[in-house]
Amino acid sequence: MLLPLMLALCIMYPLAFSVSEDILLINYHIHIINDLPLEPPTNVPSLNLHCKSKDKDLGERAMFQHQDYAWDSKINLFRTTLFFCNARWRNKKQRYFEAFKATRDEDRCLDYHFSCIWSVRYDGIYFSSDNYTWTMQYPW
Repeated sequence: MLLPLMLALCIMYPLAFSVSEDILLINYHIHIINDLPLEPPTNVPSLNLHCKSKDKDLGERAMFQHQDYAWDSKINLFRTTLFFCNARWRNKKQRYFEAFKATRDEDRCLDYHFSCIWSVRYDGIYFSSDNYTWTMQYPW
């Protein structure tokens, strides 16, 4: 009985301290902006986004051009925090993507006020950590 407990402690102890305490306190800001082209009918939202994590459903939102779907999150102790989204462009295209993944985003989203910024465009979903330089991460 003691051996499995000691083994578990040996494995978990280094993991618990591999993450800086500061990282666990940072409030990350995740933004997803509808940058799809405006097309008729203009009174109907062009993008539907549904985002959630394993523990928290943020809900589905119908978004008009240039609207921002935003939320905040902290990274958990084991760095397994993950938010994923389903983007639907007026029944034309659909794509699931990881909007925030702790192991991928904890460093790259530090530069611009702890923000991960996404732009949904006609050819795919782009990422920026500075709201200036954009790279395609998920094609439709």
